[in-house]
Amino acid sequence: MKVLVVDDSGVMRKIIIRALNACGGNETVEARDGKDGWNAFQADSFDFVLTDWNMPEMTGLEFLKAIRGSGSTVPVIMVTTEGEKGKVIEAIQAGVTDYLYKPFEREDLQSKLDKYVAV
Repeated sequence: MKVLVVDDSGVMRKIIIRALNACGGNETVEARDGKDGWNAFQADSFDFVLTDWNMPEMTGLEFLKAIRGSGSTVPVIMVTTEGEKGKVIEAIQAGVTDYLYKPFEREDLQSKLDKYVAV
């Protein structure tokens, strides 16, 4: 499975990628913000997208809206600390597939992958 990991924190990208690898040898592409993520998304095909919400250049919500605006139905999970009800509703209305709250356990990520991606 090819996964795009978008987060402005290099440490968090490494944590997510380590968790993805523990879930079963996924191919990953990293992007440091939504703008880089969008460029990567347009240049390649992904089975899954994991994105932070709060990033410079282009937020995770803006990135999500761009993905959905392109017609893509790829599963997109917000990996974030944003849990305020209004923010969650905004992301749902924009087409987010699910949430994964930081900090998370590998098992939580595995559960999300299993739920949305046919193995």
